[in-house]
Amino acid sequence: MNQSDNSQPGSQSEGDHPAIANLSHMVKLRHGARELTGFPRIQARQMLAGGHKSKFRGRGMDFDSVRIYQPGDDVRSIDWRVTARTQTPHTKIFTEEHERPILVISDLRSSMFFGSQRLKSVVACEISAALAWAGLAANDRAGGLVFGAQQQTDIKARRSHHAVLQYIHSLQEFSGKLLNPEPDRFSLAQLLEESRRFILPGSTVFIVSDFHDLDNSCERHLFELARHANLNFCHVFDSIETELPPPSVYAVTDGQQQTLLDTGSQKLRQRYADAFMQRGQTLRKLSEQLSAGLLPFDTADNIMSVLARAYGKRRSSSRSSRSAQP
Repeated sequence: MNQSDNSQPGSQSEGDHPAIANLSHMVKLRHGARELTGFPRIQARQMLAGGHKSKFRGRGMDFDSVRIYQPGDDVRSIDWRVTARTQTPHTKIFTEEHERPILVISDLRSSMFFGSQRLKSVVACEISAALAWAGLAANDRAGGLVFGAQQQTDIKARRSHHAVLQYIHSLQEFSGKLLNPEPDRFSLAQLLEESRRFILPGSTVFIVSDFHDLDNSCERHLFELARHANLNFCHVFDSIETELPPPSVYAVTDGQQQTLLDTGSQKLRQRYADAFMQRGQTLRKLSEQLSAGLLPFDTADNIMSVLARAYGKRRSSSRSSRSAQP
C-alpha cells in the first residue's frame, strides 16, 4: 500500500505516522471550515433555539418588520409609532436565531484502513473534523460519534471549541488503533442503530464511511434517522476500489502482514468493479429516497475543495439567487 507524499493535503510532518490522522492538521482545518456556510437547511418546525433565523411573533433578537396586530400577539411587541400613524394596531416581528445541532458519525472500522495514496481512515478523520469546525463556525452545537473496530466514543454536541477539540482527539486516537488490526465488533447496521440513541430531533447528521457493508438491515435505521434529522452521506473510497490495477501481481499489506494479489483474472476484475458500482447505486438510491445529501470523496481528493463545492459561500449564494428568481 503506497502512502501519500508531502504534497498531499493533510500529509504528515517528519516523525508523524502517515497512517494516523494528524492532530495539528485537523485543528488547522477550522480556518477553511469558516467558508462552509451552505449546510443543508432544517425545516423550521424541527429546529431548536440558536444560529439560523426564523420569523416569529413576539420579542426576539433582531427586528424584521411590522404587520397588523392579530389576536394572541404579545402586547409588548406593539409598534406604537406605526399604530399612532396608521390608527391601526401593528405588531413588531422579530427574528430569533435557531440552531441545528451538527453530529458527525465517523466510521473508523477495519475496512477504512486501506488506501493506495492516502488511507481512507485518515481522509475520513479530516472530513469529520472539517464538518465539526464548520458547524461551530455557523454558531451551531457540534459533536460526533466515532466507531472503531472494537470501541466507540461519543462527544455531546456543544457550542464549544473544547467539544470539537475533544472530538478531534478521539478521531486521532481511533485512527491510531487501526495500526493493530482487530475484528470488527460493529456492523454498519449496528453502528446506525447505536447512533440513533444520540441524535436529537432537528439535527444535521453526516455519516462518514466507506459503506462497505451497506445492506437491507441498514435501510430501516437510515429511514428512522431521516424522520428526525437531515441526513448526509460522505462516501470515502479509494480509486483501487473502483477498479483493480492493471493485470499483475501486487504486494498488499495491512501494516502487519503482507500478501500477494493477482489481478490478472478478467472474471475477478469484473466482479470487483461490479461490487463497487452496485454499492454506489444503492447509496445513491437511498440518498434520493431519504432526501439525503451524498458527497463522494476519493482518497486522492483535497477534502476542503470537495466540501467547498458542496457547501461553500459561492454555492450558498447561487442557491439564494436561484430561490429568489420567480
